[in-house]
Amino acid sequence: MRNKKTSYVAQAGMIAAVYAAATLITMFLLQGLAWGPIQFRISEAVCVLAVLTPAAVPGLTIGCVIANLVSLAINGTGALGLLDVVFGSLATCVGALWCWKFRSRPKVALLGPVLANALIVPAYLPILLQGLGFYTIPFTDISLDGAYIPMYLFGVVATGIGEALVVYALGLPLLKALKRFGIADEPRIEKRA
Repeated sequence: MRNKKTSYVAQAGMIAAVYAAATLITMFLLQGLAWGPIQFRISEAVCVLAVLTPAAVPGLTIGCVIANLVSLAINGTGALGLLDVVFGSLATCVGALWCWKFRSRPKVALLGPVLANALIVPAYLPILLQGLGFYTIPFTDISLDGAYIPMYLFGVVATGIGEALVVYALGLPLLKALKRFGIADEPRIEKRA
């Protein structure tokens, strides 16, 4: 029993480290494309690990908390950055739980991170961006002042597309490779008697 707990904690810790490191590398390489209304957070590809192990749920969540805390410190977003720490990490947790629940159908499972991020992140992003001095939707002339609904809708579409591209174009091949090379076994669905 102790070995199972130790293995679970070790897996969660490794997944948290991989997610946080990948997010921070993306932040440094892609700058604003890792955060903001248009984002391609490459680390979201590792959300597929939640199809393989329940340890990925806390691992991905903790990794997201760590990455968002580091981002808060680096970018100096102050108290507004805590919105991303709390709600961005909540989106990651919800997406990972969905992945684990639908693990027997990976393409459906990967909808979890896409939907969670597309619906939750744009809900607080206009507040965060306006607090940081961004008053228009990037690449447009649409003002944020008094335009929460258009910004939210833009965020749902932009974040959803970015998340879907990362999760399906990078994550799904990663999942297939892990299975093909025997690094991950096919998920087993336990039947109740």
